[in-house]
Amino acid sequence: MTPSATDDPVSVRLTSASWWFRSSDGRLTLWQLPNPALWVWLVTLVLGRFDLSAAHATAVDGVRHGALLVWSLDEVFRGASPFRRLLGAVVLAAQLASLVLG
Repeated sequence: MTPSATDDPVSVRLTSASWWFRSSDGRLTLWQLPNPALWVWLVTLVLGRFDLSAAHATAVDGVRHGALLVWSLDEVFRGASPFRRLLGAVVLAAQLASLVLG
């Protein structure tokens, strides 16, 4: 008797919502309170809504991108679940593309 593709532990794991969204200790890790990098990003979003001088707007924009880079790297390397690590990688790629493409 040959095992089917659905019996493969890797494919079962990859299609399991539990594997994607739970940490190794079983906690659901879809979202959590923002860490310091995300708080900085949120503050810069608010500050960016104000009428700032060109120099201040550039500084706020740089801090905003830097905060997301820090957050995404943290998620890629220390994310609690595969979903969080993948989300970090997607945000990291988007931020790098944004910086390279202007």
